[in-house]
Amino acid sequence: MKVGEFRQGLRAWLAANDLTPDDGPAPEGDHGLDAQVARLARVRRALWAAGWMRYGWPLEVGGLGGPSVLRAVLGEEVASRDLAEPGLWSMVEVLVPTLIDYAPPALAAEMVPRLLGGEEQWCQGFSEPGSGSDLASLSTRAVLDGDAWVVTGQKVWTSLAQYAARCVLLARTGGPGHGGISAFFVDMDAPGITVRPLRTMHGVDEFAEVFFDEVRVPATRLLGAPGDGWRLAMDLLPHERSTCFWHRVAHLYSRLDRLLADGCEPDADALGAVWLDLHTVRCRSAATQQALADGGRLGPETSVDKILLAGAEQRLFDTARDLLPGSVELARDGAWRTEYLYSRAATIYGGTAEIQRNIVARRLLDLGKE
Repeated sequence: MKVGEFRQGLRAWLAANDLTPDDGPAPEGDHGLDAQVARLARVRRALWAAGWMRYGWPLEVGGLGGPSVLRAVLGEEVASRDLAEPGLWSMVEVLVPTLIDYAPPALAAEMVPRLLGGEEQWCQGFSEPGSGSDLASLSTRAVLDGDAWVVTGQKVWTSLAQYAARCVLLARTGGPGHGGISAFFVDMDAPGITVRPLRTMHGVDEFAEVFFDEVRVPATRLLGAPGDGWRLAMDLLPHERSTCFWHRVAHLYSRLDRLLADGCEPDADALGAVWLDLHTVRCRSAATQQALADGGRLGPETSVDKILLAGAEQRLFDTARDLLPGSVELARDGAWRTEYLYSRAATIYGGTAEIQRNIVARRLLDLGKE
């Protein structure tokens, strides 16, 4: 199906099928994660049943085929209508390609429809208390014991772990460095797993600590071969910065529209700067989408996308704070306050701005390590 045909049909279907949550739009100040996750599952179930959620995915995992850009269009339409929070929606764009590429085909065929169809939520167990952006130093360990790997360690900043049925987990199975890391697909209800949600400054328990106390993971749940964990992580991160970012940009454009609708002060220079930042990252993201659609493998160039998106997001919410006086400082439960506080982390999550600039300098511009 061609992109224009897909978008036209999807818009017509969305117009005829109201996916607004059963409880109506979330009231101002209601940013509860329980409601967001439940809303996400309802929307995915409806789109999967109607077939829209299946486009852009291979037939082998229940998809209907077609280019990956169809998934970008679907996420854009969902984000622009506020049907699902874009960060939660985009988890499929990170984890499904990983499972397709690294899991045994039968496992991917069994599990992927559960996530795409809204039956399950998954999470990603990478960061640790002492290994955030430096994944090569992670210390969670997996030891082979007969037909299972025994995992012991701790993960942190694990998004939606308290809701997740499965986890794509990195653990050390060999010596130090990249080559000693392997990846696993872990059932989150396995004995020995403890999840403790973390309250962030924007008032949402989006992240969690996850403790693994001699958790037995079947050997058949190894993703790839022993030692493939670092390669899996390097393949996963560009997906996080491709279609996911396209969804995020659509969400930010909707917030610029809301800023204008809320009667902000008419500062053409400030609003123009926001629009230019958003337009720049959208153009950059469009190039990334095209590369993905052409069958290319994404690499360090997606760090440019990450830098531009983080800057655009923070400028947007800085501008909202300036042009809607009191919307952040005085409205204790307002949407602008919540999203402004969340935007402070835009230069941290998914790889800090400093690390992204180092990647650009070293791997794209060949400026060396110093």
